[in-house]
Amino acid sequence: MLKRTFAALWRRAPKWARRLGVLLAESPFTVTAGAVVIDSRDRVLLLHHRFRPGGGWGIPGGFMRPREHAEEAVRRELREEVGLEIDVAGVAFIRTLQKYRQVEIIFRCAPKGIPIPQGFEIDRAEWFELNSLPDGLSEDQRGLIRRAEE
Repeated sequence: MLKRTFAALWRRAPKWARRLGVLLAESPFTVTAGAVVIDSRDRVLLLHHRFRPGGGWGIPGGFMRPREHAEEAVRRELREEVGLEIDVAGVAFIRTLQKYRQVEIIFRCAPKGIPIPQGFEIDRAEWFELNSLPDGLSEDQRGLIRRAEE
């Protein structure tokens, strides 16, 4: 009886009240956009982040801003991190990370220009052969690259 009453009230509530109820009841999560950038010589761009745990190497990317489209976010991150413009081939895949309550949108891209670190966060930007990735690259990052290549 209580469930039916609540359901009836919910259906009759104004849209703003239902939206507020969902926002209060649902747990927040973050969304990131990443880029597997492959050049004409079939090399992948990896960035050495000063603050990344482990070996520091990883694909470019970062958190999306509110109301930002995923492709805009990945373009912005590449400009901010290494001053690079890209041709986006499209979304390679999307995955969720339960541990961090995060959704990752991974793009496969081609570079337009030369990556040059743009600030304090990125130490180096280097191209690597797909069969010769750096030792400090985590298995998770290796998996992202393999999956984007499929």
